[in-house]
Amino acid sequence: MKRNSTLALLVIINCVVSLFTFSQNPIYVNEKLVTINGFTIDAMEPQLSTDGNALFFNSLNDGITTSLFYAARVNDTTFNYIGAMPVVNQTATPRLDAVASIDTADNFYWVSNRGWPTITENLHRIRFLTVGYTNFGRVYGDFYIPSPGWIIMDAGVSYYGDKIIYCNALFNSCTNNMPCKAAMGIAQKINDSTFNKMANTSTIFANVNDTVNYIVYAPNLTEDGLELFYSRLLHNGTQTEVMLATRSNTNSAFGFPSLLVGAPSLLPEAPTVSTNKSKMYYHKKTGPIFKLFVRYRQLSVDIKENKIENKYSIYPNPTNDFIHISGIKNGQMIQIQNTLGEMVVQTQTSDKIDISALNKGLYFIILKENNSQHTFKIIKN
Repeated sequence: MKRNSTLALLVIINCVVSLFTFSQNPIYVNEKLVTINGFTIDAMEPQLSTDGNALFFNSLNDGITTSLFYAARVNDTTFNYIGAMPVVNQTATPRLDAVASIDTADNFYWVSNRGWPTITENLHRIRFLTVGYTNFGRVYGDFYIPSPGWIIMDAGVSYYGDKIIYCNALFNSCTNNMPCKAAMGIAQKINDSTFNKMANTSTIFANVNDTVNYIVYAPNLTEDGLELFYSRLLHNGTQTEVMLATRSNTNSAFGFPSLLVGAPSLLPEAPTVSTNKSKMYYHKKTGPIFKLFVRYRQLSVDIKENKIENKYSIYPNPTNDFIHISGIKNGQMIQIQNTLGEMVVQTQTSDKIDISALNKGLYFIILKENNSQHTFKIIKN
């Protein structure tokens, strides 16, 4: 009986932890239209540069001519059109050059139909220099599926350029010119021209690759590697959704996703997030054409400043290196735990705590006072 009670308790705790973890997924609100001065046709698949000053995007995938373009930032909702991307666009038609991705060293990636399906490797690369470019060519590796109809539908490079999240998609006479199936994986950089699939790819994406119910695609990984933004489409459906899956560390699997943008928005897709995660850009259809939009991050639980009965204040939050705690007493115990419940910091009577050695992610501050304790949430950037 005692064993059964213990088991039941563990199940309840597990459920509570799962619900709590899900509730921590951030949301994005306050949608605003993005204006690209000097550009009036369809704008799709946005990608921000890591410094946020450039916006890459492509025109409509109409089966005739799809090209990549870029614009310079004026403010969050306004960019000035510069022109077509140099070098990367093909000249012959029909052509497809789309889905930009760029790392912090200006290595630029995109998908192209040049040579496909004769040549399986349809993901391309180039590194833009202050003047000119280098490393123009295809991306090779074992993440392709060398069978008829399979293609890399899109891919997103990590902030530091050491990984690529790719989408294998099968186009084989399915309805609405959409893939019959699609799933995502992650590949590790071997050298400038080669990425190979990571051994634990299936585990990492187990909660994301719901290939029975959905077509998943358009990945965008945050700088810390903890949040995966992507798009999905219900099999045999027409309404797309922008999704988010998170994890506590870069070695673990992504959790179950939450919805960021869906109906009544028409065909929202292709999220890209600013380096500090404060802004999310994506496209959706407005009237006859696709336009870009931006939303702003709002945590499902307010953790910008935690207070209880005006007694304690913890700031800044999110933070990089230090946190300050006001209202504590001499000798009061302060603990910091990670999302696994492991204690990573323990100290007494300090209004300034160094957390620079901790990994990025969500943590819990526990303040013990007499026979009670108070728990606060903080984010380490």
